[in-house]
Amino acid sequence: MSTPFGLCHLMYVSRHKYLADSTKALHFICAPRGKAQVWLVWILAVMLLISAGITYRVLASHLKFVGDTPILLPIPLSDFPETVGNWRGKYLSIATTTKEYMRRNFADDFLSLRYTNSKAGVWVDVYVVYCSSRPGGILGHQPLVCYPAHGWISDGSERSQFGTLSGRQVPCLIHRFHRPGLGYDQTVVLNFYVVNGQIATDENVFSGPLGRMPNIAGDPARYVAQVQISSTLESSIRAAARDMTDSILEFFPDSDGKVKATESIDSENAVIR
Repeated sequence: MSTPFGLCHLMYVSRHKYLADSTKALHFICAPRGKAQVWLVWILAVMLLISAGITYRVLASHLKFVGDTPILLPIPLSDFPETVGNWRGKYLSIATTTKEYMRRNFADDFLSLRYTNSKAGVWVDVYVVYCSSRPGGILGHQPLVCYPAHGWISDGSERSQFGTLSGRQVPCLIHRFHRPGLGYDQTVVLNFYVVNGQIATDENVFSGPLGRMPNIAGDPARYVAQVQISSTLESSIRAAARDMTDSILEFFPDSDGKVKATESIDSENAVIR
């Protein structure tokens, strides 16, 4: 399977080897005929350069097309349940400008719901985004980029962790923001990433050149996903993270490329039959 770097290197080597070999052949053919036909060599050389340039642009265009084509999850995030334990969700409306922003930052799939827990009297916003066509595109969705872009001011971040219903300990980042004005809004954001099935909190894991290269193979198991849970109270986001994270992770390929959500749906379909 060709890697992005391997394909680009192959394009470069093939192009220059083709030109070099063709020039040698022309020199061998035309040299015995004297200087009178040197002009023919130059014409053919120019034609070869033009042909090589066209080939290179076609391949480069193909790379861009591959990188701009969304890679879909086996089970879309839109299938995530609106009811999780005592939480009842409702889809949030997404502004056109926000949708365009997400498209520019290579969001192949996303989820945005507000969950209310009437029993506890709290609410949270759950935002999940999956980037596979260009995994590094997730950098445009991180809280310290997205929130300030919408008028929020950062009040600091800290590393933390929480436990899920299955007992798994998940590292995370806690960000705090406020938005000045008459209402003086403030929010707390719990955030973590899933990189090819592994939990991460450090953007350096996927911010390098490799993460920014297009996913030429179209493999949905090569990805970076982000989970954000926000509210006005830290206790609310921690409770939601505890109750929902196991279910959210089931929608992403694990380190072996398996998607647990497909197994659940297959089991449900078997019961229906």
